[in-house]
Amino acid sequence: LDPKVLNSATHWYLSPMRFHTVHTGNFKLDGGAMFGVVPKQLWSRTNPADNLNLCTWAMRSLLVEVGSRRVLIDCGIGQKQSEKFFSHYHLHGDHSLDQGLASAGCSREDITDVFLTHLHFDHVGGAVERLSNGQLRPTFPNATYWSNADHWEWAMAPNPREKASFLAENLAPLAQSGQLKMIPRHGRTVSNAMGIEGWDIFFADGHTESQMIPLLRHPNGTTTAFMADLLPSTGHIPLAYVMGYDTRPLLTLEEKELFLDKAAKEEWILFLEHDAQHAACTVRSTEKGVRLGEAAPTWEALCR
Repeated sequence: LDPKVLNSATHWYLSPMRFHTVHTGNFKLDGGAMFGVVPKQLWSRTNPADNLNLCTWAMRSLLVEVGSRRVLIDCGIGQKQSEKFFSHYHLHGDHSLDQGLASAGCSREDITDVFLTHLHFDHVGGAVERLSNGQLRPTFPNATYWSNADHWEWAMAPNPREKASFLAENLAPLAQSGQLKMIPRHGRTVSNAMGIEGWDIFFADGHTESQMIPLLRHPNGTTTAFMADLLPSTGHIPLAYVMGYDTRPLLTLEEKELFLDKAAKEEWILFLEHDAQHAACTVRSTEKGVRLGEAAPTWEALCR
């Protein structure tokens, strides 16, 4: 884990990269599932639940402009599933993928790369669209889609625990399109992924096999990390606060400790994909371990 890295904000410029937050919508998941063995009395302080024990979570993507490339990190749940499927997740809010892209001044056709941290439906569903005739095709016609071979194979032959999260309609059209490429994994980190200088990857295996956490570098020495499901929200910062969805929770504990210790020491900015209130935060070291530093609803507030 040895990035140097980058720092930016929505509609805030730092050469050579320009970042935009893309909100794709909100959904709800069971609070107990999201916090595993942690009692509700504790996790509800940061993530209050409704009368069905459901908490609201964001599906927040990041658009990175670098040179002539526009790279979208994750793309939400999409719109092609059935009404019954969506009823389980209580989609709500005024945001959508297309609105988020439009606010960044671009369209689906402008996206050159889609970086998929992992292939669970709330991260990859927006990568594929269903036409009026029922045909499925990649949402971004001019984009290269990026995964890695270890995770792709894991998703194509899913274990019973994750089977409901890996949907064939999200994966098969990408494989058939000729637009899918794999990032090679060599150990824990990869530097300059996708041929982009300053784009490093930390591979995390606790949530699912070979989840990719982008670490974006800037020459001034600051770092921004897109946290995906390694750290869903500020409420998950204490080490024991691990999702019940994680396939290897003890490994998640190790990965979080390694990652957050370095993030605190080097004052990284952490971009939060699922936190309903905070788009970004910092962490700090305390006698009780790593804890929340600052948190803000936008990146600008942490990039002052």
